[in-house]
Amino acid sequence: MNSPTDMTSHHRHLEHAREQVVELLSRQALELELLARSSDNRNQDVVAQLTARQHQAALAQRLHRFHPADIAFALESLAPDAREMAWDLVRPERRGAVLLELSDSLRRSLVGSMEPSEISAVVRTLDSDDIADLVSSLPDDLRQAVLEHVDRADQAEVRAVLSFPEDSVGAMMDLDYVSVREDATLEAVHRLLRRKKPLPAHTNELIVVDRNNTLRGVLPLDKLLFEEPELEVSAVMLTQPTYFFTDDRDRDAVDAFEKYDLISAPVLNLHRQVVGRITVDTVIDEINERAQAESLRQVGLSEEDEDLFAPPVQSARKRWPWVALNLLTAFISSRVIDAFEPVIAQLVALATLMPIVASIGGNTGNQTMALVIRGLALNQLGPKQLRTMLLRELAIAGINGAVWGAALGAVTFALYQDWKLACVIGGAMLLELLLAATAGLLIPVVLQRFGRDPIMGSSVMLTATTDSMGFFIFLGLAALVLVHH
Repeated sequence: MNSPTDMTSHHRHLEHAREQVVELLSRQALELELLARSSDNRNQDVVAQLTARQHQAALAQRLHRFHPADIAFALESLAPDAREMAWDLVRPERRGAVLLELSDSLRRSLVGSMEPSEISAVVRTLDSDDIADLVSSLPDDLRQAVLEHVDRADQAEVRAVLSFPEDSVGAMMDLDYVSVREDATLEAVHRLLRRKKPLPAHTNELIVVDRNNTLRGVLPLDKLLFEEPELEVSAVMLTQPTYFFTDDRDRDAVDAFEKYDLISAPVLNLHRQVVGRITVDTVIDEINERAQAESLRQVGLSEEDEDLFAPPVQSARKRWPWVALNLLTAFISSRVIDAFEPVIAQLVALATLMPIVASIGGNTGNQTMALVIRGLALNQLGPKQLRTMLLRELAIAGINGAVWGAALGAVTFALYQDWKLACVIGGAMLLELLLAATAGLLIPVVLQRFGRDPIMGSSVMLTATTDSMGFFIFLGLAALVLVHH
């Protein structure tokens, strides 16, 4: 068994090899571009082309030793020209596995540039549930092109998986599972498994069904191995396993896997018949995709922005609404400051202290908003819970505002020897934190109430609120306390 040190050394070696491949592909793409522009010496061109082919053969051999996930990582790290070159070096029988590891936007781009024969070679190597996962993120025209190259035997299963809503358990289930009858002996099950192909990945239990394929329980592999062979499955199986229906929400399945430390679980249709299973690798992929998507949506980006080398004009257009919103809110903040220009003119220190209040408020609001979004995702926040959470967050903001407002006031007094200014910034800090906590709770809740994604752009809206109101609170207090009329 490998020690942790050996595993760490292996990962470092893999990362180094992957970085080398990315660097070599990028360099070779540049060399080919320069070669295409120059036509001075034909002999030099021939030599350069031979050298490039040797490099490509060596790179193809190195890519073949990579796991599909590492190839996908390399592709996402390359500029378009180098990416196209790398994709050409991936062997056809491995392209399907690599596509499954890519982001949706890059997957659509690569499949869209493939010929029908290449698509056929890709889908031929995949199981039906993997094909469904592949085509689910593609546009309708590409989806039909891929399905036309699927074997007839697999088409029904693929279409069945695609018929489920994207956020349902049915859409993420694995169709490959092993089932046994409850009246079979453990010895008979042993013989069955020896005759079958290798067990499906992440099989820690066999699904027990009756003649109608209705779920009766599950048989853990440890019981199969260690109980007496003459015992029947019904005598050792678990009769109350965790299972899901095809129309259950994928979020519920993810929560159950996290809560109960599951490795796999049966999936049933409305007649309680087994139609598939969910495995831990699918759940982990779902968790990672959700985390990445939420981090993008919180700042107003979509999953298509994951491609770091997408055309700038295309990416810029997608960001225009949020740039416009930022411009509007920044203009509002500037009008707030302009309204208090006479106040700032009388006491220049206000201009240096304004950003402190706004930035602290944004941080507090983001902390509250993160908790609220998590609570909404887990369905933990009803009206009563929201009121309790609002009071709790206001209490926390009040404590922090009082403590750190006093600290900031003391520093301000030490710098400017003005106790009124110190009181103003201390009070502004307290009010700003209370406002930020309220905004951090209300923004995602209001977005959800209006049928919008509570994550999409919430961070942008919170920043706009805390900035403009922070300036207003601070300068307003200063106008009341400091300015001599």
